[in-house]
Amino acid sequence: MEKDKYANIIKTHAKDLGFDFCGIAKAGFLEEEAPKLDQWLNKNYHGKMAYLANHFDKRLDPTKLVDGAKTVVSLIYNYYPEKKLPEKKEDFKLAKYAYGKDYHFVIKDKLKTLLASLKHEIGDFGGRVFVDSAPVMERQWAQKSGLGWLGKNSLLLNREMGSFFFLAELIIDLEVSADSPMIKDYCGTCTKCIDACPTDAIVQSGVVDGSRCISYLTIELKENIPAEFKGKMENWVFGCDICQDVCPWNSFSKTHREEEFLPHPDLLGFTKGDWKEMTEETFQKVFKKSALKRTKFEGLKRNVKFLE
Repeated sequence: MEKDKYANIIKTHAKDLGFDFCGIAKAGFLEEEAPKLDQWLNKNYHGKMAYLANHFDKRLDPTKLVDGAKTVVSLIYNYYPEKKLPEKKEDFKLAKYAYGKDYHFVIKDKLKTLLASLKHEIGDFGGRVFVDSAPVMERQWAQKSGLGWLGKNSLLLNREMGSFFFLAELIIDLEVSADSPMIKDYCGTCTKCIDACPTDAIVQSGVVDGSRCISYLTIELKENIPAEFKGKMENWVFGCDICQDVCPWNSFSKTHREEEFLPHPDLLGFTKGDWKEMTEETFQKVFKKSALKRTKFEGLKRNVKFLE
């Protein structure tokens, strides 16, 4: 009974903080994922993201991240914008998740508040919060907690809101009633994401060669973008939403309610010329607390130059 009570408390507090969905899974070794991850790394699908090859055991077992971990709480936070920035063929395009303030800051603050409020109501327990900031296989844990299934583009898909959302986790040493995992794959025979990817990054259902993904090429890759991708980037200057935009499940996307995710006013009217002529001063002003800080001004200029 205590375990059920804890689950209800966690989900109520998560909802109060604006999380759209909350699922719970029992912490343990992700046995089915181990060979898949090993194969993916051996094929160098992680490209220059060397950090993905680190902490192999921790990535598969949350009990190695948090001592005595018993439960993984997975949370969904919507970022689908009410108004999209220009996305015509000739426009330079920005992934929707990067319109506003960097989600790491926004959601981590909410997770810390959530953890504190849970301890206040339940009593003290151990745990850590995670927002794409440690070796946690967040999509797999979200699936295990019933929040969705892994689509052919490898993203978590939720039947009620598609995939335009962030995932976050609490890993805690409290035993909580777990939800049933999502077993069914609702993609069926649809291959729209595979067919639409201009760089052929989705090599098979559920497997993405990260080194060919436009998001990787414009954000993670610190070297020059390989010439083979010239003319294939479809004007994405930071990130890419192609495989999400074509996904039928994203017809269910609803507008987010997070003011922090609204774009800087200057960004709303950005033209191709503005991207090309951007100074470092403008970059620092418009993207002051943005995810674009990850690629830095020099990286963004490199992307723009490659698209010319």
